[in-house]
Amino acid sequence: MGLEATRTFDVLVVGGGIAGTTAALHAARSGARTAIACTGALFSGSSFYPGTWGLGLVGPESPDDEDDLVRTIIEVGRGAALPALVSTFVRDIPAAIDELEATGVRLMRPDRPDEREFVPCFDRKRRLWRGIVREGYEEAVGRELARLGVEVLPGRTLVDLVERDGAIAGALLAARGKASFEAVGSNATVLATGGFGGLFERRLTADDVAGGAHAVALAHGCALVNLEFMQMMPGLVSPKHGIVFNEKTFRHVSLRNPDGTDPLAGRPDAQALLEERSGHGPFTARLSSRAIDLAMDAAGPEGLAVRYRAGGAHDGTENAALPEFVRTYFDWLEKAAGIGPADELRIAPYAHAANGGILIDADGSCGVPGLFACGEATGGMHGADRIGGLSSANGLVFGRRAGRAAAAWARKRAEATRGDARDGGPLSADVPACALPDAPALARTLRRAMTESCMIVRTGDGLERALATIDELAGRASAEARPSADAAAAAQTALLRHQIALARAFATAALARAESRGAHFRADFPAEDPAQARPLLVKLDAEGRPHARPLAPGGNDDPSRSGAAGGPRP
Repeated sequence: MGLEATRTFDVLVVGGGIAGTTAALHAARSGARTAIACTGALFSGSSFYPGTWGLGLVGPESPDDEDDLVRTIIEVGRGAALPALVSTFVRDIPAAIDELEATGVRLMRPDRPDEREFVPCFDRKRRLWRGIVREGYEEAVGRELARLGVEVLPGRTLVDLVERDGAIAGALLAARGKASFEAVGSNATVLATGGFGGLFERRLTADDVAGGAHAVALAHGCALVNLEFMQMMPGLVSPKHGIVFNEKTFRHVSLRNPDGTDPLAGRPDAQALLEERSGHGPFTARLSSRAIDLAMDAAGPEGLAVRYRAGGAHDGTENAALPEFVRTYFDWLEKAAGIGPADELRIAPYAHAANGGILIDADGSCGVPGLFACGEATGGMHGADRIGGLSSANGLVFGRRAGRAAAAWARKRAEATRGDARDGGPLSADVPACALPDAPALARTLRRAMTESCMIVRTGDGLERALATIDELAGRASAEARPSADAAAAAQTALLRHQIALARAFATAALARAESRGAHFRADFPAEDPAQARPLLVKLDAEGRPHARPLAPGGNDDPSRSGAAGGPRP
């Protein structure tokens, strides 16, 4: 299958959400000729998913609060966050916010910041809170990208990375509506493709958050970290599907099983559980409130019925008027979906954000020369649980750092190869030339297996079943593929294979962690094991199979170790 004429940039960013657009901005501001490729239109991915009601952003209240926030992230991470990466992250948030506002992005500020609802998920105190208005972000950042001459390549799906002389030299992309693949050359490439909610049937992510880039990175020598810590979030299944449920309202609701019974009946701590559950959006295994999530999971696809008790608590006491944070949610919900607080809702667990991903160092390097990553595609700055509002902050901080580092790498790479006969030469790539006639059906089978065995309740037997299904699908993807000149069908098949590879890595990590910790719950090992309070790395072995092992502090894979993730210099 032929390649389109190669275009070459200093820096190629793959992904059009907050992390990707931030990386492109800072690469271009550093003087790099920059392009940004995205599966859909610019400003896509989970950052701009319409089923969530806003983009909260938190940071330290002041320089005096930085150390406390670092300690809290590490504490909430339950031993799985990397302290050096956390420290870099927190100390860069204020500057990232200032630069965002200087770009012209208007940030919301709370009218009543003292309300307890502004305490971030899993946190113990209030922090600096800002809200990103999506439309304002698109307008201001889009204007700045245009001013800097960043070329936007919409409708492009990442198929593979291109290597030359031991370094990443660009990407192989499938362009929507075109009959061939496109090789885009770059001296540095930044992956900002988001998480991997696309592995699950129920997900609070955009359709382009498929996780293919994780498998591509793994195949090119990168390590993945903390994959098993996938946030599972309550979302609506009725009266409208795929909308996030605001956890802050749990203290104001009553719950009913599909058979009409109360899942908290007979529990003297029922209201205390609802109060505790109001303090965090995603499921966590470490708090007593997990009983609510387990009941929600047991309710199946029909979900738990939720009714808002106007003015009444579960124990019959009166609640105060709705706080600002909750009113804002209901105002948005009524406007976006026509759903009011008097309507019965049904909620079920949805895959939401990934706490883990591609292992990076403080500058976003993946340990493979010329390859960087940022945003939800990455891991290490979060642990088993993640404080609310830090996903957006992650995209800003490490997008900024990765964009600048990629531009610096590209500049050094250009200087090192100037005058070299290979400089500017054509790129070569293994272009997919086979397609599966039933790739969509196999993808549905994969999502079903992951939903059944890898969401809230996991067991060794269930994970083994998932891995058996994954192996069967991998075998079919190889045996049933046929030569095809249809680039779209070949790209779809390549993405399926990437998702199969990532699902295998995910289930391998979940099986290796024989305990419950944060977002990872093993019903056969329901307690934390202190001996497992460390991150798990996944890399490919000599046979190309994923292998999970603990990350050794100070070892060769620890990104805080000088040069560990940066690879050789150009």
